[in-house]
Amino acid sequence: MMPLYLAKTGEQNIVQRIGGGPETKKHLEDLGFVVGGTVTIVSEIGGNLIVNVKESRVAIDKVLASKIMI
Repeated sequence: MMPLYLAKTGEQNIVQRIGGGPETKKHLEDLGFVVGGTVTIVSEIGGNLIVNVKESRVAIDKVLASKIMI
């Protein structure tokens, strides 16, 4: 397992675990990040990521990306 921000751009990954406190977990779940779901990094700019998750594009920062384990 590794944090999402270490994944390669364009590579499809499966979410293995969501870390953080209850509020962080709920926020990430609301954005579409769920265990067993797929996520693909579209681009990275200055540590911030644009990812495809549940047929949507979402921008997250490196702190949130570090809570998503793939």
